[in-house]
Amino acid sequence: MSVPHDYEFDAASSASSTPSTSSTSSAPTPSAASPTAPASPDEHLAHLLGRALNSFELPDETLHRLESALAYSGSLHSAHHSAGRHRETYRHTWLLADGSALTLWELVHNTGRDRSEQHEVYVTEEELHLATGRLPLPPEATPDFDLQAPLASVLLPAVPAERRRFGPADPDSSVDHARRLLRRAENPDAATRPGPGTARLLREACAHQITQAFGRRVSQGFALYEHAFLLRDGGEISLWEVEHTVTPDGRHMCEVYATQDAAREAIEHRAASRRTSA
Repeated sequence: MSVPHDYEFDAASSASSTPSTSSTSSAPTPSAASPTAPASPDEHLAHLLGRALNSFELPDETLHRLESALAYSGSLHSAHHSAGRHRETYRHTWLLADGSALTLWELVHNTGRDRSEQHEVYVTEEELHLATGRLPLPPEATPDFDLQAPLASVLLPAVPAERRRFGPADPDSSVDHARRLLRRAENPDAATRPGPGTARLLREACAHQITQAFGRRVSQGFALYEHAFLLRDGGEISLWEVEHTVTPDGRHMCEVYATQDAAREAIEHRAASRRTSA
């Protein structure tokens, strides 16, 4: 029973129409045409890490294993709604290239002072139970049945890649953004900077989108951003920006790379240099 989790749910109306319950259940069914549902295992992981407040606590070994994910399955594990406050737990499972499955557990609740929705992610079900136990809600009930299908025995069709959704076209803004991005790049090795061919392509940009990169842990003190550009012919091109303050005088510095792998390699190289100098 796999369901995407990017659905809209009115907790207040649910609470007013339904008595307080704590149970295992199926998640509300999202629209089949929902444009926000991520299409690939990597995108599911990136969305989860992006919304979870504690994703930085996940072990490097876990994130490394998830790099080989081939398929994804997600399901609602339990839920409790009462007097405008709610708690849901979700099970996210990935089928890995070695045939094994890896599960992460997500806790969603609005029990904070401002009642805003918060997301947390945990490696084990025991950690999840400890987290739910600290919430001002009845303790999570133990499920009487298991809805998860054994992924290793299921043949899953290939998932077509979903095209990125850009905002309204604004060629002047996008071309200017690309120009400023290339201009502020201070790569130590000039050969690693995007070249003249990339600059020519970006003159055809008509829309752009900036997102922070998740999925693998970025060394402390660094930030990694993807700058995606939509071209007039319908093509797309992305540049990867590394921001950090690992400079002799501690000033803010930006580096720009043509691929995510090159950007992450630069981060690790600078992080190693910082550890050596320390």
